[in-house]
Amino acid sequence: MSRMGFFSRKMDKQIASYQQELMETHYHEVDNMYRQIRGWRHDYRNHIQTMKAYAASENWEAIRRYLDLLDDDLAAVDTVIRTGNPMTDAILNSKISLARSKNIQVEADAYIPVKLKLSEIDLCCIIGNLFDNAIEASENLPEAQRVIRVYMDMKGTQLYISFTNFTAGKKIKKEGKRFRSTKGKGRGFGLARMDAFGERLNGYISRNSEDGAFTTEILLPQM
Repeated sequence: MSRMGFFSRKMDKQIASYQQELMETHYHEVDNMYRQIRGWRHDYRNHIQTMKAYAASENWEAIRRYLDLLDDDLAAVDTVIRTGNPMTDAILNSKISLARSKNIQVEADAYIPVKLKLSEIDLCCIIGNLFDNAIEASENLPEAQRVIRVYMDMKGTQLYISFTNFTAGKKIKKEGKRFRSTKGKGRGFGLARMDAFGERLNGYISRNSEDGAFTTEILLPQM
């Protein structure tokens, strides 16, 4: 068995394991998000009755305070992104919800008005991997500095994905053509996984590390 063949098979096993793990995690994240939405809808009638009672007694200040509380509560469960592509919406919103639960601000701009050629599993793995890496890096920062910027759009017939997050360390160094992982032994397969996905999907991946920030850009053909 050649060294290259051994590494390729090892990578395939790593990707398959990661796909299964990420799909299970994604399922639970989406399920939790929709449980929250269903719970809010269930309470809707009670909220209306409470405000009617305040209105009957002309307690306008109590209504104002109650509406402020409802606004904060709804913001916690409302879907953040509507891209025009349901599959992408589910993945992005579940990960944004996860980031927010860790006090990480997410600035997302995504517009995908077409049905993607990319499979749900592949898209879940790509976005999940990018988000997981960005979230992990953000957790090492003070809460005021935790920001992840996401941009997705169609550029002609290609899906363009861009992720930027701030980092606690200095500029990440490259080893050969790849950036050196800062995750420690056994946890550095993330970048290699992304490279493997990009190669299999005939895509293009670009990474840029500057002091305090790390950006990944991906182009994936959809024709």
